[in-house]
Amino acid sequence: MCGIAGFCDYTRENRTPELLSAAEDMGRTLARRGPDDHGTYACGDCVLVHRRLAVIDPERGGQPMTCRENGTEWALVYNGELYNTPGLRQTLRERGHIFETTSDTEVVLHACMEYGPEVGAHLEGIFAFACWNSARRELICCRDRFGVKPFFYAWQGSAFVFGSELKALFQYPGLTPRADDQTWCELLGLSPARTAGQGTFAGILELEPACTLVLNPSGLTRRFYWHLESRPHAESYEDTVQHLEALLSSAIRRQLVSDVPLCTFLSGGLDSSVITAVAAKAYREAGMPPLETYSFDYTDNEKYFHASAFQPDSDGPWAKRVSDVWGTRHTVLTCPVASLPELLEQAVEARDLPGMADVDASLLWYCRQVVESHVVAVSGECSDEIFGGYPWFFRPDMLQADTFPWCPVLAHRTEVLNPELVKRIGLEDYVAARYRASVAATPCLEGEDETERRRREVGWLSIQWFMSSLLERKDRMSMYSGLEVRVPFCDHHLVEYVWNIPWTMKSRDGVRKEVLRDAYRDYLPADVLHRPKSPFPKTHHPIYEALIRAKLKQTIRDPNAPIQGIVNRKALEEGLLRSGGDYGKPWFGQLMAGPQMMAYLLQLNSWMLRFGVEA
Repeated sequence: MCGIAGFCDYTRENRTPELLSAAEDMGRTLARRGPDDHGTYACGDCVLVHRRLAVIDPERGGQPMTCRENGTEWALVYNGELYNTPGLRQTLRERGHIFETTSDTEVVLHACMEYGPEVGAHLEGIFAFACWNSARRELICCRDRFGVKPFFYAWQGSAFVFGSELKALFQYPGLTPRADDQTWCELLGLSPARTAGQGTFAGILELEPACTLVLNPSGLTRRFYWHLESRPHAESYEDTVQHLEALLSSAIRRQLVSDVPLCTFLSGGLDSSVITAVAAKAYREAGMPPLETYSFDYTDNEKYFHASAFQPDSDGPWAKRVSDVWGTRHTVLTCPVASLPELLEQAVEARDLPGMADVDASLLWYCRQVVESHVVAVSGECSDEIFGGYPWFFRPDMLQADTFPWCPVLAHRTEVLNPELVKRIGLEDYVAARYRASVAATPCLEGEDETERRRREVGWLSIQWFMSSLLERKDRMSMYSGLEVRVPFCDHHLVEYVWNIPWTMKSRDGVRKEVLRDAYRDYLPADVLHRPKSPFPKTHHPIYEALIRAKLKQTIRDPNAPIQGIVNRKALEEGLLRSGGDYGKPWFGQLMAGPQMMAYLLQLNSWMLRFGVEA
């Protein structure tokens, strides 16, 4: 994995000292994404910048990578991993392409040379890249099907400016962080989810998943090279189970390829246990040393943990159970709770936006520990979105809620906000409009009954919004630590198949994700297979809430704190800051309740200070 950035302007020379200095600054902001190497490509029209985290062919996979063919120079900056490298390399060889390395970067470069703007449809993996064609003076930018790897862009005058992270764009001369009404609607009504295509800051856009952007002297065009389709499912249950196991196991095995140390994240939940079992089996068959696995916990968690419908038990014993079954070398990483408040600001720096509060901060801490021994990890994100593992897929009140089901009561947000601001920016109308537009875009299946249709709509919302926010969180926190994390449940062949498995199979006999459990009944013990879902843990330690409350009290009493124009100070002082965090009313997903609202407001204040943004 890496960091990419650059700019293209057809109206002036791009190799002036000022612009080359800006290019260096853009790359410097991405140094954490690529600590191993850096490089710059510059021509009259275009400048490409790269920071490298070496995973495949560390010696010869440097970037920007260039190739000259029939007088045309091609240059590529690429962030990601390609999982169909062997097959695509062979196809390109048969078409006359010659390769000098084993890196997937070179395969992507030659695929761009062969297929041009249609290249995205031929790539399987997680990626974002920009490829320059000197003859056509054309820049091809492309992003993977689910947006696992980031790509933001903006216009500054006649210059097209892009980067893996928002912070990189603001190194370009004249491109400064600004907020408008849409910014505040995104941050106060939808965040940590974001509208696809929007970069939150005023004037900043995002290349959408499965989209290719082509820029040349004639202008800019965008096209989608893939979309999810709804089709009837004709297979029997047992055939579905076998087909599912083959698809998922293939996806996991393909993502184990690495020239540097690789591990898995193992919580002991169904998804991470399936990944670990398949990976450990592959290692064993290949005669490799035992797979290394990691789980996460907090100091004194066993003392302060409170079971709930969302988080029924602790991960520790279950992770050990799976590790013992498959003989992995397991490490439990225990996060000191007192460090979380400080990490909140670092998480904002990593994400360039306020995010999932201590859920982000703890993941950032976790990744920093893992990267001391490993460069690549494999994780279980995205399973619940495609298999329907969340409560909003089966609880009638959440399933039928006429809004985003992970945020069913907007008042949990607005009650702590300045009511005049909420009214002026039209926050409630904005959220409702985003919801309606997303539901209308659902690829429905003709003939489905009303309940199944609604469940498909909720599945679509979950993939487009909730999954995207978790993928963004995982990318920023891991890459800020110099760790590459792969997500096999995002394999598009798998998602295409599971999307069309009917609910009666996904949750056979009323058991959530039963089809996935049955697909791996020969891999895992029955108690692990049927462990109730438990999300990434959050701390219940009272010291965390006390530290956060004290810090927020101090912040809202500071007349110079930028958040003063955002919050309803009286409501905060008479509510959250007096009675303590309400863990029973999440305002986003399953984990983010009262303490996370206090932490989010602190992150919002930190973000405004960092970027000089005013309400």
